[in-house]
Amino acid sequence: MLSKLINKYNIAGPRYTSYPTVPYWDDETFSLEKWKQSLAKSFKESNLKEGISLYIHLPFCESLCTFCGCNKRITKQHSVESPYINAVLKEWHLYLELFDEKPIIKEMHLGGGTPTFFSPENLTQLINGILKDAKLAENCEFSFEGHPNNTTREHLQALYNVGFRRVSYGVQDYNETVQKAIHRIQPFENVKRATELAREIGYTSVGHDIIFGLPFQTLEHVKETILKTKELFPDRLAFYSYAHVPWIKGNGQRGFKDTDLPSAGLKRAQYELGKELLAEVGYHEIGMDHFALTTDSLYQSIQNGSLHRNFMGYTASKTQAMVGLGVSSISDSWYGFAQNVKGIEAYYRLINEDIIPVYRGHILNEEDLIIRKHILNLMCQFKTSWTKDCLYFEEIPETLIQLKEMENDGLLIINSNSIEVTKAGQPFVRNICMAFDVLLQRKQPDVQLFSMTV
Repeated sequence: MLSKLINKYNIAGPRYTSYPTVPYWDDETFSLEKWKQSLAKSFKESNLKEGISLYIHLPFCESLCTFCGCNKRITKQHSVESPYINAVLKEWHLYLELFDEKPIIKEMHLGGGTPTFFSPENLTQLINGILKDAKLAENCEFSFEGHPNNTTREHLQALYNVGFRRVSYGVQDYNETVQKAIHRIQPFENVKRATELAREIGYTSVGHDIIFGLPFQTLEHVKETILKTKELFPDRLAFYSYAHVPWIKGNGQRGFKDTDLPSAGLKRAQYELGKELLAEVGYHEIGMDHFALTTDSLYQSIQNGSLHRNFMGYTASKTQAMVGLGVSSISDSWYGFAQNVKGIEAYYRLINEDIIPVYRGHILNEEDLIIRKHILNLMCQFKTSWTKDCLYFEEIPETLIQLKEMENDGLLIINSNSIEVTKAGQPFVRNICMAFDVLLQRKQPDVQLFSMTV
């Protein structure tokens, strides 16, 4: 039965870290001035109540991992660190000019690229420069992505000293054949060392990122990786499907042939095996592709209803405003999205001209805001309703017609004014969200824009 459903529903679709999804942003009516007004409004409404989130993109890597879809610059020249940090701090000050009071930072995340490409001293300078003009929210959470091969005790201690308590390590897979294909040679011993160092220093949440569906990856490889992961017992796990989109990401994902990738059925079997092995030792599935122990804040957030999803993935709490700093970063005011330029040279040029380096975005209309709430409900709670008039939209009847076949397949339950995703339907939640995505329904893309849903 599962294989039939996989064959039926394995289509290209968004991962819904936003709604509208980036290809459907209305760039023509967007402007930097509208974005500033949107963020200023959001900040005024929410800063004192809940604070803001910060995402800082640190794009440099010493070598290219061929599975990676992130915006990065490959270099071994560490002289790039200081100019980049100075530019990010200047961008932060351009945003501070929009606010009428000190921002209260509730969440901060360093992503990349490879954040631990930067020296501990430069990372300390960056964070202190951000915090100098801000306050900290109660129970704030700072996190960063660490590369196990180059995350040192000094990195961990320096970031701990400025408030970081969560780190996630990119593991991907422990099999040497798979690692060679994705150009990520990373022995288990390196991950073990980095994990134990973090715990020794006092980090309260250590996460591992694992990918299934990688080139040459077998069921046995996934089993081996999960068993090794269980030895280290990370507090949370991202166990997600490799998104093969080389037509978007360029040559980085052309290090192997399409025929080297597992079939959709094998990918799903890899996921189900991994989930089963993780459940045996107390990991709980959170939303889509995430797992956590009961002691981790991600698990607690789904229990108290505060689980949220944004461009950083699943987070344990929500802020209305999220400011993205650095090349390619995406900001979210709830009422609008804005993305920074992707090229480092263009980023520097705009920053030097005292211009917030946004190059595209979208201001949400009333319909966008309603559907955004439904998709967030589905992605975070596996259910949504329109019992309140403010959550009803004109195309609900057409949406329910599309969902009827999924109900017949046991993926969800349709009630008079709500739907609930079943356990069997949770792996297909992206497909269910697509029925609510009126922009996608109105204009199907001419070319493939998204990875496969299964």
